[in-house]
Amino acid sequence: MDTWVVVLVVAVAVALLVVLALALAKRNRINGARRREQAREALREAEARRTQAEEEQAAAEEQAARARRERAEMEERIRLAEEEARRRAQQAGQHAAEADQLRARAEKLAPGLAGERTRPVTGPDQPTGGATRR
Repeated sequence: MDTWVVVLVVAVAVALLVVLALALAKRNRINGARRREQAREALREAEARRTQAEEEQAAAEEQAARARRERAEMEERIRLAEEEARRRAQQAGQHAAEADQLRARAEKLAPGLAGERTRPVTGPDQPTGGATRR
């Protein structure tokens, strides 16, 4: 083979290798740019989800605080109602004791009278008066 053919074959081979190297470099740059864009998109999505998570967390904490506040208010109403019930029960006990004392006093003043009713009892089944027996 002639020298010029060998030089031509080597030159063509080197040119093909250079073209191949440039094509691979361009492909690597394109792939790198694509990966960077995908990474940016992933970061934007991550930030959006982080913001959503923080908003949901704040809403959950607010709801829990509202529930605790409502529970405290309910417990306070229950405490006040129980206190009122105890006060009324104590007052009823005092009235019952006074009634017993008055009944005992009436029994001393007029023995046997305490067993009778001092006023007529009227109810829905009993007329208030005015009718005579037949």
